[in-house]
Amino acid sequence: MTFARPDSFRSIGQIVTTKVLPALRQAQKMPLRISCLGQASHDDGDDAQSFDRVILLEETSSPQEAMQFAALHLSSGDICTAPDGFRQFNPRLMLIQDHEHGLVLSGEIRAGLILWQPPVASDSEARQIVTEASRLRGMAFRASDPVEACVLRHRAAVLEARLVDPAWREIAADLLRLPQAA
Repeated sequence: MTFARPDSFRSIGQIVTTKVLPALRQAQKMPLRISCLGQASHDDGDDAQSFDRVILLEETSSPQEAMQFAALHLSSGDICTAPDGFRQFNPRLMLIQDHEHGLVLSGEIRAGLILWQPPVASDSEARQIVTEASRLRGMAFRASDPVEACVLRHRAAVLEARLVDPAWREIAADLLRLPQAA
């Protein structure tokens, strides 16, 4: 007579390797940093005189909290209060990174909302995105019109927003499945 183990039984070794160790690795990558990438300028108009700027907004202890803080900063208009002496700041992307600068989640800002980008599902998809983003950046480098170059760089940045660190891909995908993330 053979004994069949129930499906719900797991050895302590399995629990440690599947639950405990990944949680410890992620805990070492805390706190999470929320940043906003946008276009800044020293004057009130011309896109040709603008430049990209990253502004650190907050540090949090969980991805869910980071998403909430990012939305709160954006909705309150508390992104940029004239740091570094520039007058205009147009937020483009919201970034959540871990302590080691690995991308946890990123979202494009449109009409005052953060459109969180789904993380890549595989390394091959990540390579395709890197190739396409590099192509767009090359086109931006060759563009004679500064506004066109800015648009191409932005398109590349939105693509790169999907390049979530492999350690965070599953968590980021799960976060985007939650109703409050929509």
